[in-house]
Amino acid sequence: MFGVSAENLLRQAREVQDEDLQKFCSRITTLLQNKEYNKETTDSLQKLFLIVSATKYGRTLPRDVLQKFHSTLCFLKAPQPVLALCSAILREVLPCTTLTLSCDEVNDMKTMSLLSSIILAQGSKNGDIEAVCSHVLKLLEARQVESQGSRFLLPILSKVLDVAPTILNEEQVNTVCKKLVDWLRYASTLQGVPLSSGGFFSPRSRQPASILEVDGAVAGDFFTLLSIGHYYTEDQWLNMHSFSMIRKWLQYFGASGVNSNDADEKSELDSSVMSIVSASSTSSRLMPPKERLREKTFEYCNRLIEQSDRKAIKKSDSELQKACLIEAVTLLDLICRQDPSFVYRAFQVVKALYGRISADSGFARVLLPVVQFYLNHSELAAVDSEAIYRHLFTKIPSELYHDSMVAFEIVQFCRRNRKKLSENVGIFHKSFPNIFKFLAWNASCLFPDFIELLPELIRPDTSLEILHSLLDLPCLTAALEAQLRSQSSLASEKMITDQNRKALNSAEAFQNQYYRSMFSYILRVEAGAGDTIDREHTGQVQKKRNWVLLQPHTQSPLHCTCHSAPVCLEPTTGPETMDGPLINQLVLVILERSSLLYDIPDFKTEVQRVFSSQLLVLCKLYPPLIVEQSKELLEFCATVSNIINKETFFTHVVWAIGEYMSFSYDRCCTVEQITKFFETLEALLFEITQLRASAHVPKYSPRVITILMTTLAKLASRSQDLIPRVSMFLSKMRPFVRSAMISSMYSEDDIQEILTRATELNNLLKVPNVAQVILGSSVDIVNPRWYKDTNASLPLTLRTISKVLQREPAPGFSA
Repeated sequence: MFGVSAENLLRQAREVQDEDLQKFCSRITTLLQNKEYNKETTDSLQKLFLIVSATKYGRTLPRDVLQKFHSTLCFLKAPQPVLALCSAILREVLPCTTLTLSCDEVNDMKTMSLLSSIILAQGSKNGDIEAVCSHVLKLLEARQVESQGSRFLLPILSKVLDVAPTILNEEQVNTVCKKLVDWLRYASTLQGVPLSSGGFFSPRSRQPASILEVDGAVAGDFFTLLSIGHYYTEDQWLNMHSFSMIRKWLQYFGASGVNSNDADEKSELDSSVMSIVSASSTSSRLMPPKERLREKTFEYCNRLIEQSDRKAIKKSDSELQKACLIEAVTLLDLICRQDPSFVYRAFQVVKALYGRISADSGFARVLLPVVQFYLNHSELAAVDSEAIYRHLFTKIPSELYHDSMVAFEIVQFCRRNRKKLSENVGIFHKSFPNIFKFLAWNASCLFPDFIELLPELIRPDTSLEILHSLLDLPCLTAALEAQLRSQSSLASEKMITDQNRKALNSAEAFQNQYYRSMFSYILRVEAGAGDTIDREHTGQVQKKRNWVLLQPHTQSPLHCTCHSAPVCLEPTTGPETMDGPLINQLVLVILERSSLLYDIPDFKTEVQRVFSSQLLVLCKLYPPLIVEQSKELLEFCATVSNIINKETFFTHVVWAIGEYMSFSYDRCCTVEQITKFFETLEALLFEITQLRASAHVPKYSPRVITILMTTLAKLASRSQDLIPRVSMFLSKMRPFVRSAMISSMYSEDDIQEILTRATELNNLLKVPNVAQVILGSSVDIVNPRWYKDTNASLPLTLRTISKVLQREPAPGFSA
């Protein structure tokens, strides 16, 4: 967000009145008219730009001011800051009826760049974009390569591609392709000469020196972006600008419809040495312009990859090498997608590059386009790519989870290619514990992408472990920080050597034998490694993990993880991958982990909220789970402490029992099972509603009591022998809530809520057949016929129940 001073400036700019703005513009016009390009002029233009851009409403400037800005742009001797500010102001206030811009008569390259940026920012209006494009191409054809300023035209052409790429016809496309070939491949290999300032002491002209490589050696091949010189010629600048826009150009105009059969035949030829020789021969000049551009781009990328193997003298050149490698491999991938005949030649280059960079984690970002290339073309080239996928998903996340840029780009790569990875790369699903390290350390910036990626990681054989891993995400964050601290402690030789001494912090615990198995499991690389919580659910294990979380940590990663983990839990129960046995296992895990959550503020509450909603989703997907998991559900409901510790989740469990413990949902449901649930919940309700004069009475929310009463009534309606028991219990609710001890704990609204529910249920159970229909709804209750057809039983039942529940006749009924 903006600072206080910036907010004040914006507020002042928005509050400038039109009258004051007119006076201010007049002063600026005077300065520009007198060609006073001093600091006052620059400051005034900056203030005016802030005023016109600070609001979402357009500011209207006088016509003479706009014309003065236009004339200043065409004045070649005006300083660059003044020109840039005039252009920026016009971009903000145009289009308007008082000024129409045209670049048809402009021949200066810098002026053309400034004017075209204003015109293109306004969108396609009256053929303005077509006019700009035509004029740019005309200037490119008319100017010689050596002319100064031609490089300013390429950004205009790149912007045209963003705004309206379809306006270029085939002839114009071929013309630009020929130009790009010349600029990419045939730039000068001699350094430029500095412009002489003239005068008596000007240095004598010397012979231009040769272009150098990044390691200081004289360049032995054609000029590229990695060629180093003190000064550059115009064609060398064009070479660099061309490379910066070649990918965008090929994406729009590179495809030429190569026939697949011809491509296969050509691929066999290109895989031989003869194809490499012929590619560099003069026969390439006979190719169509698009094919020749692809060929020269391929050569350029190959040269960049060769140059990147040199050891750079400067660190900045080393970073430039990595950036060029990323762009070069990405271009090779694009070329091979457009023309498969390049695949075999490109694979030799990319495979050699991978061999060079695989051992150096500093090239992790370069590895991504290499993996993308393998993912797109390994099947065509019949190349085994399992090793490179394993390298990306196992080694890189473990070593560089704390590098936010690497984490972001790998997650983006997985998100873009999630379908291919899910279908073709087996290690992708197995390595989710490693991928989760990125989320655990960079939750704030990666969370939206992970929500989109997570469903592709979930499979029936990994869904349970993913659920455990998401619940352990805060512990993973703490473990990663302990690992970093341990490494720094080892580097400074301050690590303890006595394994019997109790660890004082997480860094020491990471090296301690007592905690090693726990850290090994949390920091595992692949799924299925080590024991899961199903086997390690003892209190001792949970105590270990809570101890790790209680140590001092960097609050930002852990705080973000605790907020992100509950939201990530929801996609783990997607209906696409669920079947009965898996849903049963998921419910068991949810019941178990509801008692084994980390004691972090808001984390428990949010996880239990998600558990509650997902339990209902699972029950709806597979209603028989209530019967099949009756033993575990009975154990859960029989524990009074579950109401206190996890009330929301408990009430959802009780509601699901009342809703789905029915013959209509599962034919295996028996009266004995219904009775067991009834007796358990009856005892529980009696426990929380009995009066203890000598002991402190815990306060349970009215919602818990009403849901328990409703569930008992539902179960009794399905086994009518139980109706007298629940009716007697419901009749005792009035003395309970009106007692002095209880009435002091609940408000009058809460008391009325309990009494109303008890009365409604009691009245309903007086008509068992009606109660069975209302409280024991069938599976097809959602069928519209039940509500639209007056001959169906539901409308009649609703009319009947209205008479039962209401003391006075309902509207529309006769007394």
